[in-house]
Amino acid sequence: MTAAYNELLDATIRHLEDLKSRSVKNVAVSKETLRALAQPPQKISSPISTPMSGPTELSPASSGGTQSQTANPKSQIEKSAAFAALRERALSCVKCPHLASSRKNVVFGVGSIDAQLMFVGEAPGADEDEQGEPFVGRAGQLLTKIIQATGLSRADVYIANILKCRPDTPGQSAGNRKPTPEEMATCIPYLHEQIDLIRPKVLVALGATAVDGLLGKTLGITKLRGNWQTYRGTPLMPTYHPAYLLRNQAMSEKRKVWEDMLAVMEKLGMPVSEKQRNFFLKA
Repeated sequence: MTAAYNELLDATIRHLEDLKSRSVKNVAVSKETLRALAQPPQKISSPISTPMSGPTELSPASSGGTQSQTANPKSQIEKSAAFAALRERALSCVKCPHLASSRKNVVFGVGSIDAQLMFVGEAPGADEDEQGEPFVGRAGQLLTKIIQATGLSRADVYIANILKCRPDTPGQSAGNRKPTPEEMATCIPYLHEQIDLIRPKVLVALGATAVDGLLGKTLGITKLRGNWQTYRGTPLMPTYHPAYLLRNQAMSEKRKVWEDMLAVMEKLGMPVSEKQRNFFLKA
């Protein structure tokens, strides 16, 4: 076994011992973890590069920075095992007791761990908390349509939030609230690990809160959207949250989000048809 595998095994054992010391008797195990555990041990002579290597050049509109993602890509088996272990840690997280006590599910993320494109929102809502998957409500359905309009599917990209638990709403039977800066700072290391393992070529930040949580910007989403930024060495496109488009049905606002996605497609080297270029333009 490789040194990385042994480190992962040691970290897993330490994590289980920590859970045991806190009187945790049951641990949720994902399907991905079960599949990884069912595989026979393999001797890995050298890491195999993942197909996702970060970009070496940024567009002139980017805020600068160089690619700073993991220097030694893991083999696919190691990557899957590391991602499964990360998911298990997030599922049992109780760093925010008020959120852990009120949540129904930890909303870790969904999609391909080899995705070139990764979307980041702010926090789960009621539907996401119920189903344990990000962006499944009305806003999520619209995000799915946006992704499909690029020629991709949800299975091709990765979707996650800065906060993995739904922000609690004491005294309210419905509704959502924005995550606090403290909550996002506590939870964002999980997102950092997701980004470092997936190694997407492009990140898309959905909405003002996600942009603030990632970049700490105070300019506002209206000024930042459509302008390339850099996050942890990866080009990042800020754009409006799909929920905003549900509130504002103006064709001009839909076009702004689509222009952001056209820029993302071009950054990824995806083909753009004339039909796609003309979406949401007045006849």
